[in-house]
Amino acid sequence: MISLFFIPGEGFWPSLLAAAALTGVILLGVAATLLVSRLLSATLLRGMPSAFALELPPYRRPQVGRVLVRSILDRTLFVLGRAAAVAAPAGLVIWLMANVTLGDATLLQRCAGLLDPLGRLLGMDGVILLAFILGFPANEIVLPIIIMAYLSAGSILEMESTAQLRALLVQNGWTWATAVSVILFSLMHWPCSTTCLTIRKETGSLRWTALAALIPTAAGMLLCLLFTAAVRLLGLA
Repeated sequence: MISLFFIPGEGFWPSLLAAAALTGVILLGVAATLLVSRLLSATLLRGMPSAFALELPPYRRPQVGRVLVRSILDRTLFVLGRAAAVAAPAGLVIWLMANVTLGDATLLQRCAGLLDPLGRLLGMDGVILLAFILGFPANEIVLPIIIMAYLSAGSILEMESTAQLRALLVQNGWTWATAVSVILFSLMHWPCSTTCLTIRKETGSLRWTALAALIPTAAGMLLCLLFTAAVRLLGLA
């Protein structure tokens, strides 16, 4: 989004400015995390003791074979297994929504139409909001879903160049304000499915897992709402 709408071009200085802008977005996320943590400590978690204990194992000479096996079995395969358990059904749902028609429109288009008022309120549109929802298994597929919906394609696609991608987005009503809203919502919306499963496993609580998804989503929606209202009030959109 930064390179498409704010700092186009190639070379040292555009890349440096884009990296600085991305760093600013990351710092905004860190600041929001600290602020929410402070608010939770003063409200929902007030008075609850917190502690952090780190137990260091005895030092031993590393065994390369054991490290590789544990890394593959305990880390890679475990994470991939949890991702596939959600991604496979989600992929089927996305394909059905893009290919099953109801009247003169696909289910994907109809659902996007239902979400369009809320999406416009947040500075986006129904297609973008639906893409975030369908991208719950993996946030990386949000933009391909948007492209698929705009092109009315039956499968997830990728554009051949950033120029074509920008032209497609602008053709479907994107402005710099839309890009900012997408960046803000990407930064603060619900975690992906694998993260939610990890939170559920570590906390053993559906309540905390739900809060871990609802709190950043509410913060992202509020921030997008305030930004969009300010842009429209100032007549910048």
